[in-house]
Amino acid sequence: MIICKKELNASDLSPILFKINKKKEDYELYSFNSRHQRTLLTFFDLAQEYQTLENFYKISVFVPKLFLGFDCCLYIIDPDDGMLKTICDSMNSLSVCGNLPPEGVKLSETPYELGDSFLTPIRGNFRLLTVNPITHAEDIIGMFEVFPRLHFENNDTLFFEKYANRIGYNLHYKMISIQNEDHLKFINNLVADIEHNIITPNIRNKLLLRQLKKKINTLQELALSCPADIENENIDIARNKMLVIYNELLQHYDEMEKHYENNSLFLESLLRREHFEKGELVLRRRMCAFKREVIDPQIERFKERFNRLGIRIDNLMGGVPDEDIPLLVDIGLLAQVYANYFSNVEKYCQEVTNEHGHKVKFMAYGRQVLLNFLGKGQDGIKFNVFSTGKHLSPDDQKHIYEEGYRGDNTLNRPGSGHGLHFVRKVIEVHGGVAGYEPKYLGNNFYFILPLQKDLIKEKETLEGLEKLQDTQPADICPVKKN
Repeated sequence: MIICKKELNASDLSPILFKINKKKEDYELYSFNSRHQRTLLTFFDLAQEYQTLENFYKISVFVPKLFLGFDCCLYIIDPDDGMLKTICDSMNSLSVCGNLPPEGVKLSETPYELGDSFLTPIRGNFRLLTVNPITHAEDIIGMFEVFPRLHFENNDTLFFEKYANRIGYNLHYKMISIQNEDHLKFINNLVADIEHNIITPNIRNKLLLRQLKKKINTLQELALSCPADIENENIDIARNKMLVIYNELLQHYDEMEKHYENNSLFLESLLRREHFEKGELVLRRRMCAFKREVIDPQIERFKERFNRLGIRIDNLMGGVPDEDIPLLVDIGLLAQVYANYFSNVEKYCQEVTNEHGHKVKFMAYGRQVLLNFLGKGQDGIKFNVFSTGKHLSPDDQKHIYEEGYRGDNTLNRPGSGHGLHFVRKVIEVHGGVAGYEPKYLGNNFYFILPLQKDLIKEKETLEGLEKLQDTQPADICPVKKN
């Protein structure tokens, strides 16, 4: 038995109850006879049973023919050219065609008569209009023709109007379902292409970097092999030039290698086949030295950017000890968590005035152990990223991790509001929580992961854990005392 965790109240139920009562009243007013009702029930049953559009088209025109004795023709807007096309009829054959309709048949917001035919619009599901391109921003997606009109009895006109609406709603859902299936197939094929054409070839870049490093080292050896005891100005000039070139190439090589390593990590972690097959983030956990493998590479990436903006990295106020608590995590995804946090520091860190009247602009990062955070005996480890600046507004604090949300402190800077939402998803799939808290001089963004005690070496005692608690958020961003 499934029990809804949310407790329902009258306000939750009132819209649903109103809609049910309205439908009840409508059907009482329609006064459809038993033939009408059996026609609708048969159409609903078969529309669910048959999945292909071709069979659905045939059901739409043949159910009224067999139950009510009327011939029907179905016209649908072609998604490619926006033209109304003949799709299926109950007279000629069971084939589905795509010819232009007979003269006089046209799209209309209201039902109309044409000779001995009655035509009524097929309306799509309004909620899906923005998704399905066949609608071209209109709610009419086709026309339904019934004949001979002279044989209509009481309520037949109203019945076929409602029947056409049911065709539209079911047709719209089926089209969206097929479209989604096509999109999923495309995405899965695209991921396979990315894996084959980008990720795998990217491994060769590592080999090319190694070959380049060998050539750079050869250049150094050549420079150093020039006899130092020979007094020759040209040799000295050549040796010095080679050493300058060597140092420049080595610097470029180091930058290329860091760029390669970071891009490879992000490509591998974001474009995994499992993400697309499962429709959610799939972790590849492994034991890591968190500071060295997750945080340090991202600090190295952003260090120069921070320097250019005058953002000081303040490790005197906290930090992550070199001796890490071992964690079993997805290194690539958590590296991107820090990349998102540091990117926000780069965008939004501002100069503020401290208690001594000095202008300061800095960021800091650290961690602390939270004993019993997840329950008795279940500790958590909190990782902080702090930057100076104006506090977020109370409303921003509530919504800052939501998809697409951008705070009022963005100052017209470019962004999608996706970064922190991505952070939250990654942390939650790790079993943790992500959050924000205002601190003295600025803002602290953090995430908390479960502390896996079974991974901690036996030699680490409780005193060791208590020592780790010395790095508090208050230490990273101390609250000013009166």
